[in-house]
Amino acid sequence: MTTVHIVLPGGIDDSAAPSGGNRYDRELCDGLARTRDVHEIAIPAPWPRPPASARDALAGALKRLPDGATVLLDGLVAAAVPEVLEPAANRLRLIVLVHLPLADETGLPADEAARLAGLEHRTLRAAAEVITTSTAAACRLTDRYGVPPHRLHVAPPGVAPAALATHSTTGSRLLCVAAVIPRKGQDVLLDALATLDDLPWSCVCVGTLDRAPGFPAARHERVRFVGPRTGQALDAAYADADLLVLPSRAETYGMVVTEALARGIPVLATNVGGVPEALGAVPGGTRPGVLVPPADPAALAAELRRWLTDARWREQLRASARSRRDHLPGWDDTVRRVSAVLDR
Repeated sequence: MTTVHIVLPGGIDDSAAPSGGNRYDRELCDGLARTRDVHEIAIPAPWPRPPASARDALAGALKRLPDGATVLLDGLVAAAVPEVLEPAANRLRLIVLVHLPLADETGLPADEAARLAGLEHRTLRAAAEVITTSTAAACRLTDRYGVPPHRLHVAPPGVAPAALATHSTTGSRLLCVAAVIPRKGQDVLLDALATLDDLPWSCVCVGTLDRAPGFPAARHERVRFVGPRTGQALDAAYADADLLVLPSRAETYGMVVTEALARGIPVLATNVGGVPEALGAVPGGTRPGVLVPPADPAALAAELRRWLTDARWREQLRASARSRRDHLPGWDDTVRRVSAVLDR
């Protein structure tokens, strides 16, 4: 059985801090372990400035690996420490998994974004192969860092089958599943909802609350921020939803989009990054949701108003979402794509 060493951020299984990247890493490790020997290496490296102890831990872990070993590294751990990877690349086969380019995080000062871009550029040059989660993200890495196409591979996230949600007649139950940070755009959602007080609706925002304290600055009495949810609690949040709203300013894919579609829930999201790929279309080209420009509360509000007031439109989107759920990729497909890269 072949061996792959996988370098992960510490705490990917922490239910108090769930994320799409953590879920992807866990599903990938578990899937790969069915056909090969998986050696997990957890590095507690907080982004974007890992302390010397984290760099030393990663350097030490790589030094202990045998020459020629294949090492898959999560970009959250590896991208900001090229000084560790560059010498290791001389004797190890390094493959970097990029969930989100470091410099694309919303709200970074220009000098910090430039610093991170420089570090990530060096890291990706040292890698033998680069994996990312959408075609849009792959194009971004080529445009920004010049990663050649023959070293760049796309392995979109899968989604687990789920039971159909039970819709309400009014469509008034809105759900947003995302860490509460500027990139995810909850402030834009609140601005849009503030113009819809003449309509019946409620909104639940599920996601980690401590990554950007004080964001968003304003709240609405009909919007509940309930913190992170996993497992049955997250399933229950989806089961009680009529529409998923994802107002992100940037996304490489948007796993919550396919999680909603797996339950037959239509999606209202922003037209950024890999979100159109995640949303997809049903046979005939109909989308199971609507895309609007990012950071545009008026456009978001207009589509929310249409959803809440047009019963025929709601049913069309629901039918498309139910059809789309039959064509969503599973995690086995993700594992197969990554396995093909490992076996090159």
